[in-house]
Amino acid sequence: MRLAPALLLLSLGATPVLAEKSDAGLPGENARFSMTPTKDGFLRLDTRTGAVSLCTVTGTSAQCRAAAEDREALTEEIERLAKRNAQLEGTAGVRALPPQEDMNRAMDFAEQFMRRMLRIMRDDSKDPT
Repeated sequence: MRLAPALLLLSLGATPVLAEKSDAGLPGENARFSMTPTKDGFLRLDTRTGAVSLCTVTGTSAQCRAAAEDREALTEEIERLAKRNAQLEGTAGVRALPPQEDMNRAMDFAEQFMRRMLRIMRDDSKDPT
């Protein structure tokens, strides 16, 4: 009975290394994953990304989870992004109009501009040159 988990553990440890060597295509290139045995399973280190996973073997299956500190940081980031997303969704449809005094100033400016342009056009049409 103890032989099955040991064989599974051995095969799980060897599989990523074999896959990596066939992926790499370069002889002598370092393997992507480094496995370190622990009391309850093994630690898997991704040598390219630095991600550490704690893998446990129960029965005939292995389950790998991100290391506790990584999982906590990822959970915090997910929660932060979810709050930010909810905040942005809540304000996306609401567009406040500018205050009435700002609107009045804009309209006064537009009116002055139009009057000046009309005066310039009238003066140009009177000038025979």
